[in-house]
Parts: sequence; C-alpha cells; structure tokens
Amino acid sequence: MPQLRRKIEQSTTLRRRIEKRVVVLRRCFLRVLHHFITCSGGKNTKPANAATYHVLPADAAALPSPRLLDEAASPPKFHAHELDPDLVSLKITLLGDSQIGKTSFLVKYVGDENGQQGKGLNPMDKTLDVRGARISYSIWEVQGDSKSIEQIPVACTDSVAILIMFDLTSRFTLNSVLGWYTEARKWNQTAIPVLIGTKFDDFIQLPIDMQWTIASEARAYAKALNAPLFFSSATYNINVNKIFKFITAKLFDLPWTVERNLNVGEPIIDF
Repeated sequence: MPQLRRKIEQSTTLRRRIEKRVVVLRRCFLRVLHHFITCSGGKNTKPANAATYHVLPADAAALPSPRLLDEAASPPKFHAHELDPDLVSLKITLLGDSQIGKTSFLVKYVGDENGQQGKGLNPMDKTLDVRGARISYSIWEVQGDSKSIEQIPVACTDSVAILIMFDLTSRFTLNSVLGWYTEARKWNQTAIPVLIGTKFDDFIQLPIDMQWTIASEARAYAKALNAPLFFSSATYNINVNKIFKFITAKLFDLPWTVERNLNVGEPIIDF
C-alpha cells in the first residue's frame, strides 16, 4: 500500500507539472505570435508600371447565388506537432485550375522548389522560428487538372485555411472558383476561405476597362464565398506574405492592421 500511494502521488505531481508547463508554453506562444504578426513578413514590391486608376465602389454587385458559407460555423482547429510539443502545425490547402501560378505562389512563400509532389498533390512545408516558438505551415497544393479532384478530400481534411486561386488574366479560371469551393466544403466546413487572384503583374497590362470588370467580378465572387480577396504576384512578391499573416491573425484572434485597397491598377485587398 505505501508503494502504491507513493506511485499515485508521484503521478499526480508529474501531471500537475506538465499542466503548468503547458499553460506557460501557451502564454509564451501567443506572445510570440503577436510579435510575428506585427513584425515579420516579406517586403512587397510593386511592378514599376503599376498605377492607380479608379476606386471600386465599396459595395460590389453580388452574384445571383446566395452566400455559400455558414457564418455560424465553428472556428478551425490547430494542434501541436505529434513529435514536438513546442511546434504548432497548421495545414493549409491551395485549390484552383491548372497553370494559374499556384506552385509559383507556394515556392515564393516557402522558398524551396523541392516539394514532395505526388499524384495530383504538391505538399510543401515552412517552419518559422520566432523567439523560441515555432510555427509549421504544411501547405497542400492540389494540382488542378481533372484527375486531381479526387485528391481534394485528403488535401482539405483538417485544414485551417483553404486558398482558392484564379488567374487574373483568365476569367474562365475565375468562373471555376465556386466549383472548387463547393468541393472543398464537402470535406471541410470550418476552414477559413481566402480568394486569391494571381499574376497581378500581367493583369495590369490589360486595358483599364477590362481590369475594372474583372476586379468587380472577383469582389462579387469573394462576397458569395464570404472570403477576403487578395490580388497577388509571385514574381514581385505582392501580397504573398500578407496572405499568410492574415490567416495567422485570423486563427489566433490577433490584430490585423492592413487596410482595404480598392484602387483598380493596384493590388486589391478586400475583406
């Protein structure tokens, strides 16, 4: 009996020490995340010929279809890495048609072209070390061809954010975003949706009236998805880092100081 009592007391003491350490680590991690959101991120560079032309109205025309997102959905989940309790792992999914710049966008952020490409999937990881706390982004790109759609379940399950991308110079790829969104929501109803227009550096070469039309349609799609909208360029690193900073701020309820930009001819940010 004395031995059994000692074992129980030792077990209780150990459990209390672990719980105390978890609380301390959580507080430390939240402080580091706040520092990361406010201080880190890549430097955006506009193309030399980018110019401001017009400002879109604050209320873009809505699509005929109703909002597809249930605003009452519960927040997405995140978890500590199984082998490293100090590493917080976040899974993010990239969806969109083929040849729209998803891989270039991903490589620009991760900084490594050597992914683990498989059948229809191209997962890449990026780990950030911020004053002792580490954040691991596991980003799963679905390649976008007709055969890749069967990879959506594994790519979307447990994701905290789903980035739906389209080519700003191709309205066909913009029209596809609802289909990608609908398929993703079959497997994940809580992930944060983000709509991203790629190839902004090519987009600003289009006639201004076409830029206006595409920007207005993109805002309407974003409103239908209840998603923020970013125009980006992997070539010039425009809004690439801001998108991931937005996701982290949204997940951990941290301040988001970036303002909306509705100037046609500039990389639009709308939320």
